[in-house]
Amino acid sequence: MEDIDKKNGMTGRRRFLITATSVAGGIASVAWATPFILSMMPSERAKAAGAPVEVDISKLEPGMLLLVEWRGKVVWVLSRTPEMLASLTTLDGKVSDPNSEKEQQPEYAKNQTRSIRPEILVTTGVCTHLGCSPVYRKEIAPADLGQDWLGGFFCPCHGSKFDLAGRVYKNVPAPTNLFVPPHVYLSENILLIGSESKEDA
Repeated sequence: MEDIDKKNGMTGRRRFLITATSVAGGIASVAWATPFILSMMPSERAKAAGAPVEVDISKLEPGMLLLVEWRGKVVWVLSRTPEMLASLTTLDGKVSDPNSEKEQQPEYAKNQTRSIRPEILVTTGVCTHLGCSPVYRKEIAPADLGQDWLGGFFCPCHGSKFDLAGRVYKNVPAPTNLFVPPHVYLSENILLIGSESKEDA
């Protein structure tokens, strides 16, 4: 009888030790794997970098350029004057892709102003040559940019020129127009960059 009791006691103890060891091993496995699993998930900062960005353009005056960060890139929001818009029609023969045939913009921005609203240009501030950052030069015909310059964006690194619609001039290193990101107007003065849907706001 004692042998049976001892046997039952040993079996119970063995089960307990096996169960305890399995639980401890499972916890250790989860604790070990968690940092690796978390490292594969995007951080909050990474999520935010790719998220659409709301921009208040209510204080944007004619001729003024606003800089916004989206996905780690600078996006320009330019308020164009009637004179700036009028200059675009005179440059079709000077720019490489006047009708925006290359896919550098959404379909709704495939027009002469490359915008939803003619007076507001939304484009990335990244040169399509080597990724440098052009500068906004709104003055007309400075000596260093030539007589065909009617204002726009100039990349001092290699001399690429873009007009006030972000269209690239002919015979410069940059191969294409500036990229127009997806965007939508949530209201008269609120612009959403990075999405074409108001539901993403």
